[in-house]
Amino acid sequence: MSLLETENVYLFIPNLIGYARIILAVISFYFMPTNYVISSWCYIISVLLDALDGHAARKYNQSTKFGAMLDQLTDRCGTMGLLVTLSYFYPKYMFWFQLSMSVDVACHWFYLHTTILQGKTSHKFIDMNENPIMHIYYTNRKVLGFMCLFNELFYAALYLLYFTPGPTFLGISLFKLIALVSAPVAIVKTLISIIHGIVASVNITTIDTKEREAAKKVNDGKKAE
Repeated sequence: MSLLETENVYLFIPNLIGYARIILAVISFYFMPTNYVISSWCYIISVLLDALDGHAARKYNQSTKFGAMLDQLTDRCGTMGLLVTLSYFYPKYMFWFQLSMSVDVACHWFYLHTTILQGKTSHKFIDMNENPIMHIYYTNRKVLGFMCLFNELFYAALYLLYFTPGPTFLGISLFKLIALVSAPVAIVKTLISIIHGIVASVNITTIDTKEREAAKKVNDGKKAE
């Protein structure tokens, strides 16, 4: 029996972890408006599992396009769900939360879809002829982990502040301090998301150009006949 016949991508370990992340995110969404303790724990565990599924994919050689899509969409939808709640809690800043959601979802989807059109096996495979900032962002796990962690901390701190100031540190709310420290990182990560969109635009127009050139050659060949 061939390997193709025996493997079930849906049951790969990293994808099972991905399903668990989705369930936790849904539970977190349900309790977000009313119970910050349950919601926060479910959201935090879902975020932490994000690192575990990537490790499992590498360890068991189970990296798949399905898994990459599942991971990316879970990340985007998880953050989007939190931002929707923040828009409700802080209506004065709704525009900025809406803008952040739009940039995050649109640019990452565009970039991931483009890498698939290019035939890459992962959205994290960065060519040297692409953007150097993206190269550092995706090839240095410490940088990627730091950016993602502080981005999540910023929005999570804003969420918790709506319910409680939390413990104090040097006379200031710890959650407020976290929000202030992580805010610049969240802004930079949004700028990096925009770079995702720019790089995707360049790559997909390159694909368009090559396809049009190929089609033109075929048409010219038919006319010559």
